[in-house]
Parts: sequence; C-alpha cells; structure tokens
Amino acid sequence: MTEISCSSMPTAPPDPVIGAACRQIVQSVQDGLCPVVQSFFDRQTHTVSHVAFDPDSKQAAVIDCVLDYDAASGRTSTGNAAMIVEWVRQNGLSVQWLIETHVHADHLSAAPWVHGQLGGTLMIGEHIRTVQNTFGDIFNEGDSFARDGSQFGRLIGDGEGFALGRIPAMTLHVPGHTPADMAFIIGNTVFVGDTLFMPDYGTARADFPGGDARTLYRSIRRLLSLPAEARLFLCHDYKPPHRDHFTWETTVAAQRAHNIHVHDGVDEESFVAMREARDATLDLPDLIIPSVQVNMRGGRLPEPEKNGVRYLKVPVNLL
Repeated sequence: MTEISCSSMPTAPPDPVIGAACRQIVQSVQDGLCPVVQSFFDRQTHTVSHVAFDPDSKQAAVIDCVLDYDAASGRTSTGNAAMIVEWVRQNGLSVQWLIETHVHADHLSAAPWVHGQLGGTLMIGEHIRTVQNTFGDIFNEGDSFARDGSQFGRLIGDGEGFALGRIPAMTLHVPGHTPADMAFIIGNTVFVGDTLFMPDYGTARADFPGGDARTLYRSIRRLLSLPAEARLFLCHDYKPPHRDHFTWETTVAAQRAHNIHVHDGVDEESFVAMREARDATLDLPDLIIPSVQVNMRGGRLPEPEKNGVRYLKVPVNLL
C-alpha cells in the first residue's frame, strides 16, 4: 500500500470521528504501524475469531473468540479457544485486549476462559448497557444481573482511542445489527463484527431486538467512508454457492464496488426495503437463546442455583 486517503461520500455530512479514523489509517501506513492478523474459523457457527498483534511489542488482541456449545446436552468445551491460546503462546505474544464487537447471537464467547489462560482486558462498546436492559427484560433477569456493563473491563465509546502495543487504535459505533455493535480500527485494519459480510454475501440482518435496517445502512456508509485500501476483517462467512472456499478479509474499495446489498449507488430506501424483506424470511440463529444470556454477561454463565448447577432460560412464544 502506498498513498491512501479518505473515501469520498459527498452526500454525507462531515463526521469528525470518521475524519480521525481516516487520519489514523493513513498515518499508521506511513509509520509502518500496522497489525499482523491471524484468523480462526469455526465451521459450526461460521464465526471467525481474530488475533491481531503488534509485531514489535508482541502485544495482541483476541477478537470475538468462540466457546463451543452442544445444544442437545447443554455442555460447553474449549476446542476452538484452545487453538487460539496455543497459537498465541507458540508465537510469544502477550494478550493486551479481549475484544467483543457486540453481544453475539450465534455463538457463546470464550473471553473469560481465554482471559484465565492469557490475561488481557475485556472490552466492548458502551452501548452494551442498552442490550443488557433489552435482554434482561426478555429473560426476566433479577437484581443479581447487573445492567451497567460491569461484567466487562472496559466500555468504549464512539471515536475513543486506545492502543495495541505501539499501534494506534480507535472505535466506530456502528449500530443497526444490534444497538451495541462497534468496529475496532487497529492501525490500518478494521474489525467490523457482523455489520458487513463478504461482498458476494452482503450485510448483517437487522431484526433482532433493538436492531434497525435504516440505522444499519447509515452505519455501513460510515464504515465505507474510510480509506479505500483499509483492510476489513469480518466476523462471519457463509460461502455462497458459487464460491468454493471460506474467506473473511476484504477492503473498503471492494465493498463499495461489489457488495450485493450496499454497493455505491444503493440508496437508503432501497436498502431498507431489501433488508426488511429479507429479514422477514430468516429463522433465528440456532444458538440465540444460550448465546445472548451468556454474552450479555461478558461470556459468563448465569450464577449456579442452590444445587450448584447453572441454568439457561428458554422464553416460550416470545422471540
């Protein structure tokens, strides 16, 4: 990559956070402060976890890690997470951050287990509190369930900065799929969560409680205002029929040119009509009920009951 600049979105009003993000990406490339990324794909949930690290300081971030869960037996296991832990150790990395891009509805987070193995501060967007309130009511959680985000080590806001080793980093609030979705920009690399998929698969659904297709469109256009060559790493890939392999890295330029749902030229009203019609045909994710209960707690199971067993609730005829 040589010279890069912010993408042109002439119809959008000035966005100071996007301006800051563009400057960070450009400066990171010029200074050679860009992360190395290793990704891990879970075929059961089609989730991609990432390890991003600063090659100089060896400081690492583990992003959207997966706890294996067997719905029939209710048993958890750590096969996917253990592969990440082993790789981090083999490469001599030190985990600085455990990042959740949002409260996932399709897999359980392994962040607490990974933290127990490798350390690191668990970080999520500050709007987790909105999600905790919404799903706290849906699951009729009592006073023992904190709705203030205190299960996480750091709540981060839109445009807030942090660092990964020597690499500058910041966030973009990108709601729509859920109210709490956050994109994490580390150097020249953007971890977008579920907001975007590969260009040949499109965009995230927006029909979960608190989701909104119009908000999603605006969040995506915000992301696509970043420099054309910015690297985008996705949280899922579902491999449409014409493609023979799974993949999860793309660029702003590729999304703007080729995304089947939201390429340049697709206006807001057209996107909203498409997204709402498509969402009306989709089943809920297989693991939404256990996933949300665990992930809104920072990846922890509910407290054990008097018999020492932990339980997950199933709301009947509600979702």
